[in-house]
Amino acid sequence: MKILLVTDAWLPQVNGVVTTLVQLVRELELAGHGVEVIHPGLFSTRPCPGYPGIGLALRPGKALADRVQAAKPEAIHLATEGPLGWAVRSYCRKHKLAFTTGYHTRLPEILKDRFHLPLWLSYAVLRHFHGASCGVMVPTSSMLRMLHAKGFRRLRSWTHGVDTAAFPYQESPQVYPPLGALARPVSLYVGRLSQEKNIEAFLKLDVPGTKVVCGEGPLEKDLRGRYPTVRWLGVLPREALARVYAAADVFVMPSQTETFGLVMLEAMACGTPVAAYPVEGSKEIVGTPPQGGTTHTDLQQAWYGALSVSRHEARNRALQFSWAYAQLLFAGHLVPAQMGTLFPRTTGSAEVVTNMSSKTSKI
Repeated sequence: MKILLVTDAWLPQVNGVVTTLVQLVRELELAGHGVEVIHPGLFSTRPCPGYPGIGLALRPGKALADRVQAAKPEAIHLATEGPLGWAVRSYCRKHKLAFTTGYHTRLPEILKDRFHLPLWLSYAVLRHFHGASCGVMVPTSSMLRMLHAKGFRRLRSWTHGVDTAAFPYQESPQVYPPLGALARPVSLYVGRLSQEKNIEAFLKLDVPGTKVVCGEGPLEKDLRGRYPTVRWLGVLPREALARVYAAADVFVMPSQTETFGLVMLEAMACGTPVAAYPVEGSKEIVGTPPQGGTTHTDLQQAWYGALSVSRHEARNRALQFSWAYAQLLFAGHLVPAQMGTLFPRTTGSAEVVTNMSSKTSKI
């Protein structure tokens, strides 16, 4: 199948959405599909407001239309709701091409926190964007239920995967040489250093041992100055990051807006249990203790609970998220682009597909 993937998040950006999409493309190509990616690097860009390291395509216009036409896709997937996602959505509507979309990020909550935009307005805009989709791929069942309650339709459950070979299991915490011997337990955070990640909930934890942070973002300079005892590593290549995961005793996920949280899976794949808040993405990834870790409304209690989870149990939980299955699920949810004259219906009952083998059910 010739697949056109449209995304506003792509290399050299470093985040969970980019990692997921890069791995998805790799798995689809290994399965014999042809994939063309339309991403911001193909166009002139401008910095995303508040996120100078993220470039957004600026007026892609005719160059974008030419790329879509030249691709001659059999299926089209819009992975993000940014400028490229909206532009290809408009192109598809104009030319009666069907497409699917992905819901990767809780943008309304992020926009409310950062720019004070009301949730109802952001969700209304996103309902409009995804309302033209033949299938909205959502990474967790809890997020799917939430979106359904907010009026989203044609929702499809699509789990992500983790590369367990790239993040190998370690039976006991290792030493990461650039850091040397650290006071244990070692608590680790990996992710963007931005407001929506709620990283200060991690930095303020009153727990023994050493805190280590991997990542960069707009809060980095301020946080480094206020928390000088934390070990700051910046952005690391994948191989080094796997060694840092393996050196930690607990991985802490302080975000309360995650839709999936790939970094939690990467940590668990290395055997490091997770401490997180009991929000949609985290609960579904971690599972019911003692699986991949512990969730609790008090992050400190979650931290102590995670210490009691064995590394073997954390790894076993990660093994339940296979990229082979995720790729099959994704491909199964795609629709022929030429179905655009028939789909989607703009009214009617919601359709939810939970896995490839299930029949479509109406709610």
